Amino acid sequence: MRRICSLFLFAASLANAEAVDWLVTARYVVSMDANRRVIEHGAVAVEGQRIVAVGTEADLAHRYQPKQRLSRPDALIAPGLINTHTHAAMSLFRGVADDRRLQDWLENYIFPAEAKNLSPDFVRWGTRLACLEMLLSGTTTFTDGYYFEDVVAEAAKEAGMRGVLGETVIGFPVADAKTPADALALTEKFLIRFHDDPLITPAVAPHAIYTNTDDTLRAARALANKYNAPLLMHVSETKKENDDVLAKRGVSPVKALDAIGFFNGRTLIAHGVWLDDTDIAILKKHGTGVAHCPSSNMKLSSGAAPVIKMLASGINVGLGPDGPAGSNNDFDMFEEIDLAAKLQKLVTMDPQSLPATVALEMATISGARALGLDKEIGSLEPGKRADFITVSLGTPNAVPLYDVYSQMVYALKGSNVNDVMIDGKAVVVNRRVLTLNAPQIIAKAREYGEQVRRSLAK
Repeated sequence: MRRICSLFLFAASLANAEAVDWLVTARYVVSMDANRRVIEHGAVAVEGQRIVAVGTEADLAHRYQPKQRLSRPDALIAPGLINTHTHAAMSLFRGVADDRRLQDWLENYIFPAEAKNLSPDFVRWGTRLACLEMLLSGTTTFTDGYYFEDVVAEAAKEAGMRGVLGETVIGFPVADAKTPADALALTEKFLIRFHDDPLITPAVAPHAIYTNTDDTLRAARALANKYNAPLLMHVSETKKENDDVLAKRGVSPVKALDAIGFFNGRTLIAHGVWLDDTDIAILKKHGTGVAHCPSSNMKLSSGAAPVIKMLASGINVGLGPDGPAGSNNDFDMFEEIDLAAKLQKLVTMDPQSLPATVALEMATISGARALGLDKEIGSLEPGKRADFITVSLGTPNAVPLYDVYSQMVYALKGSNVNDVMIDGKAVVVNRRVLTLNAPQIIAKAREYGEQVRRSLAK
């Protein structure tokens, strides 16, 4: 009789359960919500594109009847990682010119290589290769600045990835625009085409203060504001940039940009290595986000950004790997999280200067805030987009486990990512990307590698 009653109550609870598309369960849920909850034996319920509940598996299993279940008892669920600065299609230039300073790398290697090789097809396959790598290492949103950005957007949507994508504006002829005016016109078409797209946030991306005139920068700002789009730009990346601007204008790049109203609107700057206290105060005043790129800044010997000062001032700082063509060589955000924490410890000689929790915030909720997307992504909370990853805890580098945050930042790798969901759709399951043809992409990347090699030999 007792068993019959239990079965009756169970059947009744199922009858009252709310139907959802997915119930994903794991040993831990790392929410990154306001209380930074870590839920043991946790679960996430998904309906459509959004999260409807986050809690214990026992609770959600009674409240929801899912169409599909994903059980990961030896893994954790975390928000998808947010890459706030990269150049995806440059994956096809990976390793072209390593161990050089930025200006040497740009002027003598990358700009010439781009002039000889860039085309819409090159950008499409380079972006596919990048998306394949990013998905397999847990990135669900990437921020990009390059050429033929409409093609980047098409490839990102094909992969099922979320992108904040900026058409590059630069002061010399490039593959998709002969003049800055042409680039701005192309950008406006791009902004219109992807307005209100569920996955793509179109942006305006003037390259840098030293590759654009003030008039072009003002026009880029006005265009971004016209469409309430983000403005993305490299700022104060190297000492040379700062020294050159100071010699020419008598002020730092940030102060020069502030004088022309560049920060009056949604803005994300990349790098910010050579910022002084006044620069930081200007960025804070305007609500400007910063993309910190530790691998790139170290590899190009650009310096160490004053991240601790920026965070203390209240600036939203995200993380990015930068491009893979000499300034980093991969898209692994787990590597950036780890290096971001360690670099600040080295600079400050204080092991507590940037703890693991803060480093993970930079790759999730703080990165979302820097992009102005924190109402939609960056944490696992009801109402937000269902962008999350499962990360295996069953590999040698994942055991034993004493602290979830420390494990994620200092021990786990991109290769530990098992599943990826973006906008409520499973795009990676058991380390198999469902949206892209991996063998075809790798074969095509090798073909383009040979093309680049031949072009550089001429």
